[in-house]
Amino acid sequence: MRRLFLITALLLLATAAIQPDVVNSQDTDTAPEIHCKHFIGGYPLGAPASNDMIIRDLYALSSNDETKFADWVCYRLTPQETFGDLDLKRKWHNDPWLDDSETLEARPESADDYDDAHSVEDYDRGHMAPLASFRGSRYASQVNFYSNITPQKADMNEGPWMRLESAERDLVVQYETIWVMTGTLYESSMNCLPGCDETHTVPSGFWKIVVVDDAGSLRAAGFIMGQDTPRGANFRDYLTTIQVIEARSGLDFFWELPAQTEYVLESSTPSEWVGEW
Repeated sequence: MRRLFLITALLLLATAAIQPDVVNSQDTDTAPEIHCKHFIGGYPLGAPASNDMIIRDLYALSSNDETKFADWVCYRLTPQETFGDLDLKRKWHNDPWLDDSETLEARPESADDYDDAHSVEDYDRGHMAPLASFRGSRYASQVNFYSNITPQKADMNEGPWMRLESAERDLVVQYETIWVMTGTLYESSMNCLPGCDETHTVPSGFWKIVVVDDAGSLRAAGFIMGQDTPRGANFRDYLTTIQVIEARSGLDFFWELPAQTEYVLESSTPSEWVGEW
C-alpha cells in the first residue's frame, strides 16, 4: 500500500511539472458573482488571476496569457442560435479585446501563427465554441476569433469531438436550452506550432461538460479526450465524472449551486443517459 501511495504521489508531481500555472486564485467565498447566460451554477473557478475573462453574445472564455489558449469556454445553445441557414465561413480574426502578446494571431497579409500546423502533428484550428452550432446567429463570426481556437489533432477534432458537438445540437432539439463548458488540459508535452512567433503551450487534451435542465432538475455529463484519440472512437467511451475533470483541470464547477446538488452532478457517471444521445 505504501509503495502504491508513493507511485501515485510521483505521478501527480510529474503532472504538476508539466501543467501550466493554473491555480485556484479565488475561493467560493470571495469569488465575484458574474451573471451571464452562458454560465450554469457559476463560471469555472480557479483560472489564474492574470487571465482575461471575455464575455460575448455567443460564449464566454478565460484566456491564459502563458499558454495563449483559453483555459475554459462556456456557451449556451438554444434553437434560435443553433438552427438556421447561414453560410458559415472559417474566416479567422484576431481577438480585438486581447493584446497581440496574449493570444495567437491571424495575419491575412503575412504568415499566420497556424501556418504549417498540419506538418508537425496534423493540427486543425479547433473551435472550442463550435462554429456549426451557431448557424442561426448573426454573431457566428465571433467563434472565429483566435482566442476561441486551439490546436487539435485532426483525427480527434474531425472524429469523436465533432460527433460530440453534433450530439449537443440534438440535445437542443430535445431540451430547448443546453449549457456547455469546455477547456484544455496540459498533462504531457506536445509539439508547438512551427509557424507561431509567440511562446505557447499546446494542450495535450480537452474536457467538456454538457448540462441540461430536465423538468426542473439539472443533468450533466463530462468527457475527456486526449489529442491522440482515434478518429473512429465513440465519444461515449470518454465519459467521466466531473470530479475527475476538476482534479485534472484544477477548476471548480457548479460552486454556486447547493452543496448536495453540486455533489450529485459532479460524482455521477450518467452512462444510460449519454447512451441515448
